[in-house]
Amino acid sequence: MASELHRVVVVGGGFGGLNATRGLASADVKVTMVDRTNHHLFQPLLYQVATGILPPGLIAPALRTVIKKQRNAQALLADVYDLDLDNKVVRAKGPDGRDLELPYDTLVVAAGASHSYFGNAHFAEFAPGMKTVEDARYLRDGILSKFEMAEMSTDPAERAEYLTFVVIGAGPTGVELAGQLGELAHKVLPQEYRSVNTREARILLLEGATAVLPPFDPKLQKYTQKHLESLGVEVRLNTMAVDMDHDSITFKGPDGPETVRTRTRIWAAGVQASPLAKMLAEKTGAETDRAGRIPVNSDCSLPGRPEVFAIGDMVSLNKLPGVAQPAMQEGTYVGRVIKARVAGEAPPEPFKYFDKGSMATVGHKAAVADAFGMKFTGLIGYVMWGFIHCLYLIGWGNRLGTLYTWARAMWFSNNRGHRVITFEQAGDELTSDLPPSGRPAPILPAKRPAAEGNSAAPSQLANRTG
Repeated sequence: MASELHRVVVVGGGFGGLNATRGLASADVKVTMVDRTNHHLFQPLLYQVATGILPPGLIAPALRTVIKKQRNAQALLADVYDLDLDNKVVRAKGPDGRDLELPYDTLVVAAGASHSYFGNAHFAEFAPGMKTVEDARYLRDGILSKFEMAEMSTDPAERAEYLTFVVIGAGPTGVELAGQLGELAHKVLPQEYRSVNTREARILLLEGATAVLPPFDPKLQKYTQKHLESLGVEVRLNTMAVDMDHDSITFKGPDGPETVRTRTRIWAAGVQASPLAKMLAEKTGAETDRAGRIPVNSDCSLPGRPEVFAIGDMVSLNKLPGVAQPAMQEGTYVGRVIKARVAGEAPPEPFKYFDKGSMATVGHKAAVADAFGMKFTGLIGYVMWGFIHCLYLIGWGNRLGTLYTWARAMWFSNNRGHRVITFEQAGDELTSDLPPSGRPAPILPAKRPAAEGNSAAPSQLANRTG
């Protein structure tokens, strides 16, 4: 009987893929959700892992746990490398490299997006971004290790390099990272170091547009910049990175080019659709936009391929932003479309996005929110931001755990309880096995993030750009 069920393969366990899977809970289908990681990641809080506020587990529950009560769905850990639309087969590789073939009747591709360096791919070696748990842990290691290196340094120039942090891109991620770096340097760490004054840390936030948080209201932009500057963040507008290496960054602003010596550069400037979007475009004759996104019909299906849906950051639909809400709503909508088709019912109306607003934190007790047609700043915005983000976490345990951790870290102790530098003392063998960037090599094909257990030698960590 099970073999006769309509087979739905969902590629990606992010906001879009998970909501599509959940939307089919009561449908007469068999759902296979395949992802290259074993967890669903709540990316809006990833920067708090990178700055030692939250442990990864609270924002990255295992996919199997999330769908364990959905009897018509299963999760597979595998890396998709081919979408055979003619034969209706998804091809992937398992953790050990074995080939998997997943036949489908309906395909939902929700593969998300990765970093975009705007034609400067070599920047990736010097300015890591933050899209995965491993990215966040890598940045946390690098940020915390720079304060450790500054504590040991006796050369003022070298110490200044370790205490200089440059964040490229002043969207929500860049603003939130810069704000937390300011909190760390000026409020959390000063009493813990003896040989270095962490308040001397220099934090630069570079933005190519005329204001921080470009999509937000001017009132919120001005508040954000003012509060960041109160935390010691230098905001450089109309400024773009033009070159960098392991020890410096060169950027060009209104006053011309400038080079700053720094050991830490963090990329938060742009995103590029998953390579699977390009693959779908090539197989359907579609053209992708500048961000690599593929256009879809009003029901999120591909032109000429009604059995194939694409959703989330990898698609171009009604000029929607590449944030969580469109992906979540598209996933839920596609679940309804598939459910109606299988049941022989009339399809729902074309997808319509409901904008629930935009929010970003600017440090402890400070945030900006544009919601319900109103603008909020300060503590009110902060409470709204915290409530909404907790609400969208999966599981009451994670929600309560996050609230407790926030209270402990930022309200009661003014500390960051998850400041583990996840490397161990290692010999020359491990050091020689690492690539030039000092980052552990992937364990799975096709850019699989490094395993949680991989670690870098101290000498390599000192040169980390994160």
